[in-house]
Parts: sequence; C-alpha cells; structure tokens
Amino acid sequence: MDSDGRYEQRVVWAAVGTGIGPLLLAATKEGLVNVVFHATDEVRDKALERLASRLGSEPVEDPGSPLLAEAIRQFDAYFAGERHSFELPLDWSLISGFNREVLRELATTVPFGTVVGYGDLAGRVGQPGAAQAVGMAMGANPLPVVVPCHRVVESGGGIGGFGGGLETKRRLLALEGVLPEPLF
Repeated sequence: MDSDGRYEQRVVWAAVGTGIGPLLLAATKEGLVNVVFHATDEVRDKALERLASRLGSEPVEDPGSPLLAEAIRQFDAYFAGERHSFELPLDWSLISGFNREVLRELATTVPFGTVVGYGDLAGRVGQPGAAQAVGMAMGANPLPVVVPCHRVVESGGGIGGFGGGLETKRRLLALEGVLPEPLF
C-alpha cells in the first residue's frame, strides 16, 4: 500500500523496435495497458508521465518482466509476418464507456487482413449514426496494433485518420495484405 492506504499498481514498460519504428509497451498485472507509437525519448517520457498520472504508479522499465515478455514475443512475431492475432490479457483501465465498447467490438470482430468502415463499426455497437464518435474512439485507443484501429477506414474507400500517422497506418495495412507494399 502507498502512504494514503491505496494499493499501488505495478506498471512495467519496455521499448521495442518494430518495422514501424519503436513502440513503448506498458503492462500491469491485469495485462497490456498501453502501446505508444514512435517511442523516441521525448514521446516515451511524456507517455510514461501520463501513465503515472492515470494509474497512480511510476512505470518501471523492465523488458524482462513476465508481464511484458509474452507481449514482446507476440509483437516480434506479428511484425515478422508470423502472427495474425494477439492473444494477450488486456488491461482496459485507460478507456471506458462508448470508446471501450467500440474498441472491444473492433478487437473481437475485425480479424487480420480485413477492414471495417467507421459507420459500420458504429452500427455494430447499436449507434448507426455515430461514425464520427467511432473515429474519436479510434484516436483514444490506448492499445493500437493489438486493438487494431488501423483496420478502420472510411466507407468511401479512403484510409481515414490514424493517431500513429497515415504512413504507419499504410504500413500496418500492407503488412496485413490489405494494401500493397510501398515501392520505395
């Protein structure tokens, strides 16, 4: 317990090199809690400050932690083209309400190599007019790649937005065979 009588939550993190640049992975005893794109020193430090504030515990770098070891192994296999889905416990504590409902629906019903429209996903959660709200939920996704917000596209065929940047979204969709690999 901390000095206020609350149970502290252990948060561990590691930076992982991938085909789309460095990712920060953070986990609690509940599971993977955060994935952060472009984890340069500055981005990483801001993300760790935000996690400490939200979870009430200072994250500790521990790439060998059992809480992270399997996540790191699965990310390596995914980016090597050897894994099409993640089988990890997830800690959903950074997201709630409509956003959590939409992200859970996405995670369970939109498999590798497929895409869904913002409006279609809104309809799946019983809110057919909420395409824009689905877009906001994708932008708030604390677990990108594992909860595959890169698979959500515009109904008219556009790629849509992406918190990790459009080039990252294109590369993830190319990795999954939805888009062709860039020529250079």
